Amino acid sequence: MSTEDHDPEATHPSKDEARIHLDRRPVLLPNPTTGHALHRLGHVPPDHFLYREVHGNHEDELISDSDAAVHLRKDEHFYIAEGHRNGYAVIVNGRPKRVRQSKLTFMQVVALAFDPIPDGPNWVFTITYRNGPASNPEGTIIEGQSVRIKNRMIFNVTATDKS
Repeated sequence: MSTEDHDPEATHPSKDEARIHLDRRPVLLPNPTTGHALHRLGHVPPDHFLYREVHGNHEDELISDSDAAVHLRKDEHFYIAEGHRNGYAVIVNGRPKRVRQSKLTFMQVVALAFDPIPDGPNWVFTITYRNGPASNPEGTIIEGQSVRIKNRMIFNVTATDKS
C-alpha cells in the first residue's frame, strides 16, 4: 500500500497524537490541541456548542472556541449540540432572569439581583445557589469566583450594609 492509499485514521497515534471521535467520526489530532482547532475541524456553527463527553454523573465539558490547550485522551468523544438560542433561564432572588453565557461571575450574579448595585465600602454580598449542574449542584460563590450554570438554577443574593 502506498503512502497516498494509507488511511490516517487507521494509523497508530504517536505519543504526541490522539485519536478522538468528533460527532462519531474518528480523527487523529496533535495532542494537546486547542478548542479553536476542534471547533474548526467540527465545523461548529456559531449558534452551536462543542462538548467533551464525560462519563458518570457529571455534566459534559463545554469546549470553548479559544486558543486554550485541550489535552486529549485516546478514543474520547466530542459532540456538537445546538446552543440555547434564548440563553439560560435562572431564578435570582425569586425573579426569573435570562442570561446567554454558561458561566456567571460573582459580580454578574450580584448585577442580576440588584439594579442598581448598592455602592460603597460597607456593602457585602452573599450568594448561595442550588439546582446547579452535576459538577456544582449547590454552594456559595465568593467575590472573584464564577460558577457554571444550567436552566432553572436558583440564586439567592443578600446585600448587607456593615455600617
